[in-house]
Amino acid sequence: MADKSEPLVIEVVSDVVCPWCFIGKRRLEKAIASRPDLSVEVHFRPYFLNDWVPREGISRTEYLTTKFGSVERYNQNAQRIVGVAASEGLTYAPEKIQRQPNTTDCHRLIGWANAEGKEARMKQRLMDLYFTEGADLTDRETLVKAAAEVGLDGTRVRELLAGDTDVEHITQAAESAKRAGIDGVPFFIFNGVLAVSGAQSPEYLVSAMEQSIEERAKRAAQATA
Repeated sequence: MADKSEPLVIEVVSDVVCPWCFIGKRRLEKAIASRPDLSVEVHFRPYFLNDWVPREGISRTEYLTTKFGSVERYNQNAQRIVGVAASEGLTYAPEKIQRQPNTTDCHRLIGWANAEGKEARMKQRLMDLYFTEGADLTDRETLVKAAAEVGLDGTRVRELLAGDTDVEHITQAAESAKRAGIDGVPFFIFNGVLAVSGAQSPEYLVSAMEQSIEERAKRAAQATA
């Protein structure tokens, strides 16, 4: 039997402007909720889905044209994602998004929130702002307000965003993920022993959780044999 006394640590490599990460986070939450017997720790790791977007961001039209060929082409494909999001109780409203952000500052916020145990809430608020409300995540005051909404000190966050605190750390972490071979997100790492790529179903994620616990127990037994 697997040892369930140790927390199951799940690292989620993702970006706040990735629609499948938006969906994947919700599916992971459903998977965890279905196993209340397990102690789980979730940590979000930075990833730049579009590392070519400048820090000030660009218009959504320019972004979609550059990446997908045209706005129309993206919108045709996006409807499937909109439907999948809706099936998970999420609202993805691509027509509301007017600006494509660079997400360095978003990842900085998530890191600062982690220090106060509010990492998941910060991540979700930023995703809701972007996907559901069409907010401009390049706007500093939007980020400050979001931080305050999840319980961070808005004044302190404003000061930190005005400088370069943790910019290098976030950039290196995101680049490290790509050097490790992660070329698509969300990417889930369970207990450091099992990796799952993509916004898989809650059932699939539960299976991965259980397998990682078994693998950790197996390795622990081998180490003490």
